[in-house]
Amino acid sequence: MEYFSHPTAIIDEGSSIGSGTKIWHFSHIMIGSIIGERCNIGQNVVVSPEVILGNNVKVQNNVSIYTGVICEDDVFLGPSCVFTNITNPRSAVNRKDQYAKTIVGKGASIGANATIVCGHNIGAFAFIGAGAVVTKTILPYALVVGNPAKQIGWMSEFGHKLHFNEKGIATCPESNQEYELTDGRVKRIK
Repeated sequence: MEYFSHPTAIIDEGSSIGSGTKIWHFSHIMIGSIIGERCNIGQNVVVSPEVILGNNVKVQNNVSIYTGVICEDDVFLGPSCVFTNITNPRSAVNRKDQYAKTIVGKGASIGANATIVCGHNIGAFAFIGAGAVVTKTILPYALVVGNPAKQIGWMSEFGHKLHFNEKGIATCPESNQEYELTDGRVKRIK
């Protein structure tokens, strides 16, 4: 199966779009961007040159993904979230050679209206709350909220808040996956 694009979407020649991907109303996929298989690109989304989206990435309406962003497989980008790519923009100063890279790890979720300041990676399966402003690198499985974003807990791969026992072990109620907290980091152990 090839990809689907709504008639109002603009797909620049020289972009790459995987099989089964859907691109909806008024979205713009720019030259040199790479979109994996089975992605869903909502209404009014911009995917700038050289952006890379892995497989099964869900991009909700009104999201801006600027050059320098790489989203690994299974990432969720909530409505109206935005990525920056210059730390000190000025209209009269051209800094296109200074774009900072941001990598969003496998399975991470970014909530509605969140802002990801460039140069700060989001770890695998991290959960960024709605409206959060990310100004530093986020650990895998971390749950962060606020402006600036602060970590308030840990999340499972299924999107459940993890509660660790005295031995540093937590079980996801939906999947029965087990996680271990050691040295301030979480990893799945089962």
